[in-house]
Amino acid sequence: MFSFSGLTFLVVEDEPLIAMDITMALEEVGAEVTSTTSVKRAKLLVEHDGLAAAILDHSLGDGDSSALRARLKERGIPFLVYSGFEATGAPHLAKPATPAQLIAALRAIIS
Repeated sequence: MFSFSGLTFLVVEDEPLIAMDITMALEEVGAEVTSTTSVKRAKLLVEHDGLAAAILDHSLGDGDSSALRARLKERGIPFLVYSGFEATGAPHLAKPATPAQLIAALRAIIS
């Protein structure tokens, strides 16, 4: 079985059930998860060292994730936009996806 043991992921998702599903999928493969529901809080969290990758919804309650994507690119942290909205120039996985599809997409961006 594949493992994300020792890796920390940032989840930025304002829908509680979706955030919980993402967190559970990541924890099942050994990952640690930090999550938030807002762009404002995520701007602080993307500055933390040790992030393996981020999973971002495009449209959040306090704005869209484009500034987060730009900052993650600057820092060299891979990310995946997990949204019903297509994000130009970014790895994208359309909602809804199975946990296996989510894990496969994340494996692809951090390999």
